[in-house]
Amino acid sequence: MLRKDANPQDTPDDDMLGLDQTPPLGTPIPLATPLAAGISVPDPGLEPVSQAPAQDRTASLYRMVMPKHICPYGQKARWLLERNGYTVDDHWLETREATDRFQREHDVETTPQVFIGGERIGGYDELGQFFGHPLPVEGSTSYKPVIAIFATALLMAIAVSIAALGTLAPVRIVEWFIAISMCILGIQKLQDVESFSTMFLNYDLAAQRFVPYAYLYPFLETGAGILMLAGILTFVSAPIALVIGTIGAVSVFRAVYVQKRELKCACVGGSSNVPLGFVSLTEDLMMVAMGLWMGARALGILG
Repeated sequence: MLRKDANPQDTPDDDMLGLDQTPPLGTPIPLATPLAAGISVPDPGLEPVSQAPAQDRTASLYRMVMPKHICPYGQKARWLLERNGYTVDDHWLETREATDRFQREHDVETTPQVFIGGERIGGYDELGQFFGHPLPVEGSTSYKPVIAIFATALLMAIAVSIAALGTLAPVRIVEWFIAISMCILGIQKLQDVESFSTMFLNYDLAAQRFVPYAYLYPFLETGAGILMLAGILTFVSAPIALVIGTIGAVSVFRAVYVQKRELKCACVGGSSNVPLGFVSLTEDLMMVAMGLWMGARALGILG
């Protein structure tokens, strides 16, 4: 019960509860602070009492390291782990017996094997997938071999121009580029003539009518390229390049753009995964152009 003369703002209940504590007009209102709110603020100069444990960056690698054999995939796996910031606990399997025992214990068929955080990741291929860099699928198509060959041939042509003429001669660089490309592509085919001939017979019209042509083709292309590079016997090299290039261009165009067939290109050898199409057609058209150019120049048509 309140006294009749009591001021409601001065009641003990209001004072205890802190209600209606509005300051008089003109009084600055203090900003709220963590301390005022009863919140403990750590001293920035003090280290925190506890921190979350850092992620474990240690990997266990089991690989074959023997006196006469060091597994290359094990070396690559160690390099890949270290490249991604892992400390490698490297376990060597130094005998055939130790390797067999490890494979039995972990129910695996190959080494190396990688374990991270107690979990088996797998071998080198699986480790690449774990880091987001899977290896190309076996048998998948790729233009990398052709890009490497043409890029190298161009750089070699530029180098020859500088060495032979002391300057960059655009016309001669193009000639040498095509000649060097023919030589390199020919070498690729000569590594396994049997495999090349089998793949070549899938689409080349001349080879399908006369099988020995599939075996002769690598020698014809390489020989013509060497003669053109040397600038000799043009009456031999120009007709060869013109004939094999024309037959190849017609064959590729028919197989790819008329018959719509999906084939592998034999241009970089019988084990190639380069798709038959624009690259093969470019190779053949370059030989046609080179044959016409060298022949016209030898006949004095181009001066």
